[in-house]
Amino acid sequence: MSAVTTSASAALDRFPEARGHLDAATSGLPPLAAVAATHEAVAAWAEGRIDGPAFDLAVERSRAAFARIVGAEPSDVACGANVSVFAGLAAASVPPGGEVIVAAGDFTSVLFPMLAQERRGVRVREVALEQVPEAIDARTSLVAVSAVQSADGRVLDLDALATAAAHHGAEVFLDVTQAAGWLPIGAPRFTYVCAGAYKWLLSPRGTAFLAVAPGAVERLAPHTAGWYAAQEPWATCYGGPLRLPPTAKRFDVSPAWTCWAGTAPAVELVAEVGVEAIGAYDLALAARLREGLGMPPSDSAIVIAEHPDAERRLQRAGVRASVRAGRVRLSCHLPSTAADVDRAVEALAR
Repeated sequence: MSAVTTSASAALDRFPEARGHLDAATSGLPPLAAVAATHEAVAAWAEGRIDGPAFDLAVERSRAAFARIVGAEPSDVACGANVSVFAGLAAASVPPGGEVIVAAGDFTSVLFPMLAQERRGVRVREVALEQVPEAIDARTSLVAVSAVQSADGRVLDLDALATAAAHHGAEVFLDVTQAAGWLPIGAPRFTYVCAGAYKWLLSPRGTAFLAVAPGAVERLAPHTAGWYAAQEPWATCYGGPLRLPPTAKRFDVSPAWTCWAGTAPAVELVAEVGVEAIGAYDLALAARLREGLGMPPSDSAIVIAEHPDAERRLQRAGVRASVRAGRVRLSCHLPSTAADVDRAVEALAR
């Protein structure tokens, strides 16, 4: 085991013991600190001692940690609840007659907001994932695509995407929900980088991030602006005029307090251990799994198994996975271990 993967495995004692979990692509397992923070927030709610402004610290901690993970500045990050709302903002910025390129079979939280623009004259062009960079041309207004495909774990060539988009002056909405935390992103290369935090970022469901390129903040209309999008939300809850900051905070959505309480320590742990270390650890587990199943190597932490009766076999072995597009999807991520992978291999190889 390399020094990089060792630094990730050293973090395993900061998680609850959960054997057989290979399903981070559905829902990541929270670190102990996130569980404790969420419990405390729920207890405060139950006891009538909720302090709303105090949760702003959790939001800001989360914003800063996500920025570290994707290589952005905290001021360029907006905090929200899910991917589709942020995707809708980007989709609404495409002018009538403009073109959006999407990947065939991508997750619908990315696709649907784009397809909904067809009613106002936006053309949506669907191409194979591997052809997305080469499909960009002078007609392209926006490319909306996932960095890692939810259905099968395929990884998009992000360097090629960034180069092609820059060459043709196209904007990019990049969904990194299945990538942030283990795959290097380089957010400044793209106009919008969005992630739901409840998978590889190990957070409660109900939190999401959007990194916006500084030059795009003013161009993007804040259609969803509410009270929390203001510079000083607690001081400007009533009346006009519109008071939004010049940063990506203008796209913030009112936070679900208990969710953000757990998100802050979870995303901070990912940022602390580092994408390089976690990525090396995850890919080592995935390589072990593929080798055990007689599969060729891959650059993804997601493994698709097509063994007969795979879902039932894994369930009987106590391995948590999921079925997507008719195939079993196994996701290798903290706090999964080599023992979890070996259990899955044994179950599927019988």
